[in-house]
Amino acid sequence: MSRTYDLVHRTTYSYANVVTDSYGRTTMTPRDVPGQTCLSTSVEIEPAPADTNQWVDYYGNRTTYFGVTTPHTRLVVTSRSTVEVTRQAPDPAVLPSVGWHDVARRVAAGEVGRLDPSIVDLREALLPSPHVTFADEVRDWAAPTFEADRPVVEVLVELAHRIRTELAYRSGSTTVHTTQAQLLAQKAGVCQDFAHLMIAALRLHGLPARYSSGYIETRPPAGREKLRGADASHAWVSAWVPGAGWVEVDPTNDQLVDDRYVLLGWGRDYDDVPPLRGVIFTEGSGSRLTVSVDLVPSGSEPFA
Repeated sequence: MSRTYDLVHRTTYSYANVVTDSYGRTTMTPRDVPGQTCLSTSVEIEPAPADTNQWVDYYGNRTTYFGVTTPHTRLVVTSRSTVEVTRQAPDPAVLPSVGWHDVARRVAAGEVGRLDPSIVDLREALLPSPHVTFADEVRDWAAPTFEADRPVVEVLVELAHRIRTELAYRSGSTTVHTTQAQLLAQKAGVCQDFAHLMIAALRLHGLPARYSSGYIETRPPAGREKLRGADASHAWVSAWVPGAGWVEVDPTNDQLVDDRYVLLGWGRDYDDVPPLRGVIFTEGSGSRLTVSVDLVPSGSEPFA
C-alpha cells in the first residue's frame, strides 16, 4: 500500500533595507530511502539566482545552493515535491528484543553485522553535538527509563511517551539555542526540542541516535486529530536497533513513524539539516520571516 503526497514548503524573508546579495543553502528536497520515493521536485528562488547548484551532503541529504545578486527587499524560496510513501510503522512487539546494555556494548566493542550501519556511522551518532549536550539534567530526567536492562525498543517507546506526557507542546516557547536543561526546567517546547532531548538521553547511555527532519501530513482524515507540528517542518528521532536498523520515533506525537511522514534528511542534530540557511549583504538591519508548509494527498487541491 502506498500514499502519494504533494508538498509545498515556502520561506519568505522581508527586509527593512535593500539586500545586495543573498547566498543560501536549502535542505528541502525529500530523500529517496526504503519506503519513500521522491517522484518529482524543484526549488524556486525569487529573485532568480545568478548561480545555483544541487549536490548531496556528507549525510546523503539532497541540498541546493543559490546566490542572488539582484538587489531585493524580499526573498522567497519555494520547494515543490511529489513523494510516494510506502513506509509502515513497525510493531514494537515484533521488533528484535535486544537489551539496551547489549546495544551499547556492541557499539563500544565495534560488533556490527554485515547488514548493519558502519561502526563509524554508529559511533558518530553517539557524540555530543551543537544542539545535543550531555547535561546532568538530562541524565537525571532519563534515569527511571534506564534503571533496568530493558529491551531497547521498550526504552524508545517509553522515552517518547514521557516526552509527550511530561512536556507541553508550545509554539514560540523556545529558540534554536534552547538547551535540554532549559527545556526540562520550563517543561515546554516544540518538536526540535523534543527530538534533541530524546537523542541526548539515548546517546548519554551509549545508544546511537540521529536527528531526522521532514514533515507530517497537514490535514488528517475526517475524525482524526491533527498531529502536532503539522504546519511546519517536523523533527523526530532515528535510533539503532540491532536486527531492525534505524527505527524512527516521533516523541512529539508519541508514535513510531509511518506513511504520514515525509523525510527530508538526517544528521547529528538540527544544525546539520535546517531547511534553509545563508548569509546576506545589506547596510540595514531587521527582517521578517514567514514559513508555510502544505503536505496533502496528491491531487487533492491546487497549490499556489
